[in-house]
Amino acid sequence: MFSDQDIIWMQRAIQLAEYAAMQEEVPVGAILVLNDQVIGEGYNQPISQCDPTAHAEIMALRAGAERIGNYRLLNATLYVTLEPCLMCAGAIVHARIKQVIYGATDPKAGAIVSMAKVLDKPFLNHRVAYTGGLLADLCGTMLSRFFQARRQKEIKILKVY
Repeated sequence: MFSDQDIIWMQRAIQLAEYAAMQEEVPVGAILVLNDQVIGEGYNQPISQCDPTAHAEIMALRAGAERIGNYRLLNATLYVTLEPCLMCAGAIVHARIKQVIYGATDPKAGAIVSMAKVLDKPFLNHRVAYTGGLLADLCGTMLSRFFQARRQKEIKILKVY
């Protein structure tokens, strides 16, 4: 189902997600690939950038558009460690991404298969292929551990008072 190259790209997205976690951002990473070359990378940065739109996918799309000099990212594949949210799904459609490959599903806010099937809506003017589950256990574990550590940190802070 997934190629060796798909796995390599997702492993790079996981590295970016780990970088986000080190900066105390939710660990999500994204890689944008066109013609077997990375044209954009991103990781979650809404806290550090004071920007609610600074999700990994958006950052990768912005970098890719700037790199090729076009906001239309035709034939590009986006690899992301977590199922995209509603905002990111909309941006993916507007950018004309060919395909999204994601790791873990997001049962609370996923807009591809979990909470909404946005990319399947008939009113959209562009169709995006999508596949989930690539290194899903690793992606999901990274998120679970991050939130577990965050909760433990909050508990320790509460105990001081």
